[in-house]
Amino acid sequence: MEKKLKIGISACVMGEPVRYDRGHKKSNFCVEQLGDFAQFKPVCPEMAIGLPVPRPTIRQIIKDNIITVSRPDGSGDVTEQLKAFGQQAASQYDQLAGFVFCAKSPSCGMERVKVYHHHGKGSESTGVGVFAEQVMKANPLLPCEENGRLNDPIIKENFITRIFTYQKWLDLKAEGLTKHKLIAFHSAHKYLVMSHHVESYRALGRLLAQADVDLDELADSYIAGLMDALKHKASRRSHTNTLQHLQGYFKRQLDEVKRKELTDEIAAYRQGLSPLLVPLTLIKHYLIEFPNAYLQDQVYLNPHPKELRLRYGY
Repeated sequence: MEKKLKIGISACVMGEPVRYDRGHKKSNFCVEQLGDFAQFKPVCPEMAIGLPVPRPTIRQIIKDNIITVSRPDGSGDVTEQLKAFGQQAASQYDQLAGFVFCAKSPSCGMERVKVYHHHGKGSESTGVGVFAEQVMKANPLLPCEENGRLNDPIIKENFITRIFTYQKWLDLKAEGLTKHKLIAFHSAHKYLVMSHHVESYRALGRLLAQADVDLDELADSYIAGLMDALKHKASRRSHTNTLQHLQGYFKRQLDEVKRKELTDEIAAYRQGLSPLLVPLTLIKHYLIEFPNAYLQDQVYLNPHPKELRLRYGY
């Protein structure tokens, strides 16, 4: 990959000692693995609004259905400062391919942030970090994830697939979009979409088949549909369906022994007896033996660098 991804990230997840206690929440995956392919743009919204390190803790507190961010005793309210900084920063994130937030943070948590009752009795994990909320609201297509959730292999692979796809889209837009380029982009991503959400695969095909639609309007509808489709996590069932479609391209080239070998490997994957990498490797081997330009262009076969080893465990 020649051009690195541009990814926003909570500074503490990068390992910077910016937390209230001079600590951090370094993600080894982001820094040591994804870092080879990404140009990170770290931010700590709490420091950005002038809070020092170390500093008193802040939390989300609800009173009269209004959530504020302050110290536990209610002093030092920084709600509006965080919101204003979030809005200002979010307006500059339209060229990012993704964002990794710090989980459970009152400023950066994507979800399940603790919201405490003002009287101090109990809390609910229903909040969204004030900064994260502004970023996601201003950039609805931007792939976002939390550091803790990236420990789940399926969530991790889903997020990485989305950021690499979105970066390709940003690059395509930057070089100048045409209807031909849009069709070619979709053609290369068809089986990737199928592996995530068959209904979206069909809907995007119908969308692009429309005639006399303004290109900008078409592109906006297309990328919204694509990114929504990829939010659906691919399952063994959906991968199996996609693998069987790919298998169909070799029905005339493979002899009985090779056909059975591929069929058996797809079945073994469907049953959970082997990882996705096994039937995919076999398909790639047959592509070398029996070249097919259309299949060789399919992003599904290589949605992200193999060095990230994201398809080894499931």
